[in-house]
Amino acid sequence: MTTPDLVDPTAVDVADPLLHRDDALHPVWRWMRRNDPVRWTVRSNEDSFWSVTAHADAVRVLRDSRTFSSERGIRLGGDPLAAAAAARKMLIVTDPPRHGDIRRIIGSAFTARTVQRLEQNMRETVTACLDQAFEQGAADVVQIAARLPVSVICDLLGVPREDWDFMVNRTTVAFGAVDDHGSPTADAAEAHAEILLYYLELVKQRRRSPREDVVTALVQGEVDGRPLTDEEILLNCDGLISGGNETTRHAAVGGLLALAAHPDQWQALRDDPAILSSAVEEILRWTTPGAHTLRTAVRDTELAGRPIEAGQSVVVWGASVNRDESVFEEPDTFRLDRKPNRHLTFGHGAHYCLGGALATSELRVLFGEVARRVAAVGVPGPVRRVRSNHIAGFEEAVVVLEPAPVAGTTGGGRHG
Repeated sequence: MTTPDLVDPTAVDVADPLLHRDDALHPVWRWMRRNDPVRWTVRSNEDSFWSVTAHADAVRVLRDSRTFSSERGIRLGGDPLAAAAAARKMLIVTDPPRHGDIRRIIGSAFTARTVQRLEQNMRETVTACLDQAFEQGAADVVQIAARLPVSVICDLLGVPREDWDFMVNRTTVAFGAVDDHGSPTADAAEAHAEILLYYLELVKQRRRSPREDVVTALVQGEVDGRPLTDEEILLNCDGLISGGNETTRHAAVGGLLALAAHPDQWQALRDDPAILSSAVEEILRWTTPGAHTLRTAVRDTELAGRPIEAGQSVVVWGASVNRDESVFEEPDTFRLDRKPNRHLTFGHGAHYCLGGALATSELRVLFGEVARRVAAVGVPGPVRRVRSNHIAGFEEAVVVLEPAPVAGTTGGGRHG
């Protein structure tokens, strides 16, 4: 499904999950950037908010935490009571300066030894994922790609390796199963509860026996002179699990599909490994797994000439700001050597994604191995995107990875 330029963009509900699932909004975003980059939006359900579609305005909103707060929720359709309960406890719904205190506690777990261990884990996981895809032939890479971010976040948080398969299964359901309205299903809610119960038990273990991991850092950390409560620890584990899972998984799948659709770029990556870093940045820009970010104005202000009142919601649309013509040359072209690449996939300012560097490393390892070990990517289908205005991702994507010939051979045998 596409939305042609001749459709009246002012009549389009830009928060409609169906339009996001069908990747149909780029013509609307283009019109809004040119004509009304900060637009008052009223949905049929009477939800209302300011839609921000230009890069410069998005940077201002994301950078100015004093004016645009995250503490009243960060997504459209979220439960305001849940947001209020998590505010100032969970990193992503806490504003500075308290945000910085929680962030430092979590960041303290990223020691040099931990980072080295994580990188080794990434390579082992990617190797296993590619071997699995080669063995299956036509494989749903959404399920396979889920293993990489979940194994890394499990390692970071301190989950024993024997429980990683359980976490891959539960996380895939908890953050992947949605109903026709884009909301989590009952199965997803049940899986989410199981994950939190697991981490509650892990918290108890780390109080008795500290390790070098994030859960231990949270257990031992203090904010405002007091230790974090179990609730605060679980909320931040939950934020790391959801954030760490979604971006890497959907960028990995979307990147593979983009390479399949652009064979010239695929060949460029295989021919020149030196472009791997810029290739990953372009994949992050192109896929933009976080469809939107919500903030709430806490004082009257002005944005792009529009008067914003205290209490009004402001929504930054990632897929639009990452294709702003004033920032990106030929923004609708997938180009792996793009430099500079000022995408906002990981946000901006104080809330710049804590795991951004980790996710980038995961994708570099993945696509580096893909370029080395895969000769071609075929997409026999089906490909089904998530019906959501919050996550731009995939429910299913069946692809065929053709193994590259092993060095020193003339055949196309599979890697073992």
